[in-house]
Amino acid sequence: MTLIPLISAIVTAPQATIAPAGGATTVPRESYGAGNGHRPMAALFAVGLPVALVVAVALSPMIIEKKPTTATPPWKSYTLPKPKPPEQLPDPKPQEQPQQTDFTAPKSPLPPIAQDPPVAPPLPPYVPPAGSGTGPSVVVDPPLPPVKPPFVIAELDPRFAGTFQPEYPPSEQRREIEGRAKVRVLIGTDGRVKAVELLSTDSPGFFEETKRRALAKWRFKPATRGGVAEESWKVMTVHFQIRNG
Repeated sequence: MTLIPLISAIVTAPQATIAPAGGATTVPRESYGAGNGHRPMAALFAVGLPVALVVAVALSPMIIEKKPTTATPPWKSYTLPKPKPPEQLPDPKPQEQPQQTDFTAPKSPLPPIAQDPPVAPPLPPYVPPAGSGTGPSVVVDPPLPPVKPPFVIAELDPRFAGTFQPEYPPSEQRREIEGRAKVRVLIGTDGRVKAVELLSTDSPGFFEETKRRALAKWRFKPATRGGVAEESWKVMTVHFQIRNG
């Protein structure tokens, strides 16, 4: 219930006045008696209180009655039962391991197979015997002879070139005969002349002087084969000329 109906009821309610002792007459609310003029505070309070209440009610917010709310029921605590521990199964019996036995493979009577068999050399071509008439005849080339080391011929040693020319024969010189002698000499491994053979000459005296000089004074660099010295024959020609002065 609000204050506005209450204030309206107080303002509209009739007010009773106290009658004097001499009479029992009632004075209406709107009228004042002989003693009203002597009570200004009462009149002011009678008028000001309703006005103040009206103003207070107008300025104050309306009072709203709140609906009763249901109280939240208190929480109940529950205690969960402890989980049971898992049942322990009995340990299984250890299985016995099978006994290992050594197995040896029987030896094979066959020889082992080689990983990389040796390569057999190629067979020579088949040559049927002569006159058999079986198959075409194949001509096989004969083997080549071994290659010999190179041969280097003997040469006159330049250190003995000044002693090469034989002396002029006196008989041919008096007759003023000129000519030549062609000989073949055998040169040993030491470079000396071991033999002299006549090939041609213009006078027997020329050959004799040439042979004497060759055996005594001629020196050669011996012939070699593969760097090894060996004996060799060499043809030499000697000229005989008369020089004046």
